[in-house]
Amino acid sequence: MQEPSACLCRPTHLGFGVGLRTVHFADILRTWPPIDWLEIISENFLDSQGRPRYVLSQIAERYPVVMHGVSLSIGSADPLDFDYLARLRRLADAVHARWVSDHLCWTGVAGRTSHDLLPLPLNEDSLRHVIQRVRIVQDFLERPLVLENPSSYVTFAASTLSEWEFISRLVEATGCELLVDVNNIYVSSRNHGFDPRDYLAGLPAGCVRQYHLAGHTDLITHCIDTHDAHVTDAVWDLYAQAVARLGPAATLIEWDARIPPLAVVHQEALRAQAVAKAAADASLERHAQPVHKAPRPSAAVPGASAVGTGSTPPDRAPLTAVPHPAHWVAAEADARACPALPAAETPA
Repeated sequence: MQEPSACLCRPTHLGFGVGLRTVHFADILRTWPPIDWLEIISENFLDSQGRPRYVLSQIAERYPVVMHGVSLSIGSADPLDFDYLARLRRLADAVHARWVSDHLCWTGVAGRTSHDLLPLPLNEDSLRHVIQRVRIVQDFLERPLVLENPSSYVTFAASTLSEWEFISRLVEATGCELLVDVNNIYVSSRNHGFDPRDYLAGLPAGCVRQYHLAGHTDLITHCIDTHDAHVTDAVWDLYAQAVARLGPAATLIEWDARIPPLAVVHQEALRAQAVAKAAADASLERHAQPVHKAPRPSAAVPGASAVGTGSTPPDRAPLTAVPHPAHWVAAEADARACPALPAAETPA
């Protein structure tokens, strides 16, 4: 296969959606709220029948549906699971999924799953490995793969690339698309001490299919991606910068633990709509104004701190008990609420 020279995506802006969770099934079926679109966790519906699949089929008739997985393990050294990919493709066809996404991570090795989204060593060897696997998956699914940047809590001594450089080169080589999780960028920036604006500046504009927004737990010395609260002001600010830098795209609110009523989650999506519009309008206004070159400063300006964080917290404490990522928590919760789901196919 010839290597593409640029991103092949042609993003469709679905609007501002929410994640489909079992606790909201009844509200959706009763009221059919004016939500733009819904995202499902793929593993919760791959082999399910009965009520979960009935609800999903009803929803898919009325709303655009996007699939978001946690088991592709695109960075693993294990062979790709073509049985899983076949079931993924069947589900995507059945619900007319607008796109299929997963995470830039690995979830297990030697046939054993960790039920976690594990970070990759970011170097030339792992980049070549992931490029080859993304090409295979896209050929099998016959659609671009959408990959999300995960939150991370440790780094590898073997890493030689920044995460944004790794992602940019992956997009250039494969034509895959991006799910930019703004909260994950913020969480990782706090945990590793980089400026999240550098991350945004390093991503390829025009290849973002989707954004994720969520709440997190701030423990001062580090942050944990928990998806159990409102989006913070710092993440809203970073989202506005992402829209201005990378362009608008379909945006989803993730709320996977301590889930409030559907109206609360939808209200958060409407706030995302307002923030995105303001950022896009401001960007257009800036580009419409004539450019005046400022005089070159005579001395270096001290570096700005990361967005919304003040200064980098000193002496970060080691992370000793990082909980499962919120996606796995959501999958577990949905499995408990839907006993029709086979245990083997639902993350635990």
